Amino acid sequence: MVHAQFDPTARQALAVAAVDAKDRKDLTWQQIADAAGLSVAFVTAAVLGQHALPAPAAKAVAELLGLDEDAERLLRAIPTRGSLDGAVPTDPTIYRFYEMLQVYGTTLKALVHEQFGDGIISAINFRLDVKKVADPEGGERAVITLDGKYLPTKPF
Repeated sequence: MVHAQFDPTARQALAVAAVDAKDRKDLTWQQIADAAGLSVAFVTAAVLGQHALPAPAAKAVAELLGLDEDAERLLRAIPTRGSLDGAVPTDPTIYRFYEMLQVYGTTLKALVHEQFGDGIISAINFRLDVKKVADPEGGERAVITLDGKYLPTKPF
């Protein structure tokens, strides 16, 4: 049976324990995702408390990380989503995403609505990919793909 979680405290504690186990076992997020049989972005988000894992994936992740049955059960629970509090993020990496939305948020909104009409881009029917590529001018670049299903507003 599917269960929903309404208090994020337990899931946050599990995320701390899971990241600690990941570090102690010297695992990568990709190795954990491979064990789960799902994408690295989805599994990382799930372990960090933002998604529920299907039962076989939760079992595989719990076993790989050495987590108990309670943790495995919690990995299957539908979480209370939202990993950031309401304040401006202070972590530099997260802040840069916030900054990008501050600068380009209205541009993204204008372009999406011009091309699709009134509606939203789903964060549920969604894919995320992060790649490191060489910068022709030297160094490296991050290519982040946000791929969400467009959901039009339906008058009623």
